[in-house]
Amino acid sequence: MAKTRSDKKAAEPPVRRVLPMELQLGDRLSDENGDWQVIGRPYTTGGGKTAHVRVQRVEQPDSTAMHSWGAHERIDVKRAGPADSA
Repeated sequence: MAKTRSDKKAAEPPVRRVLPMELQLGDRLSDENGDWQVIGRPYTTGGGKTAHVRVQRVEQPDSTAMHSWGAHERIDVKRAGPADSA
């Protein structure tokens, strides 16, 4: 039996595009090195032009890193909670 469209949406969290300062604990992001989960609150340096956040690998919780973006860049994240209406 094929899954309906509503079943597919319920299976995985939706992908959202957010600014780095809008990242929340538990958000998941992907890059060329794998899947990462946000474990720290974002902060800025360089007069608010660069945003940083502490992340850990989903598969290897002992592996942590700092990711940095320009404060104006949008990031694709998977957020487990309900989507904001804004």
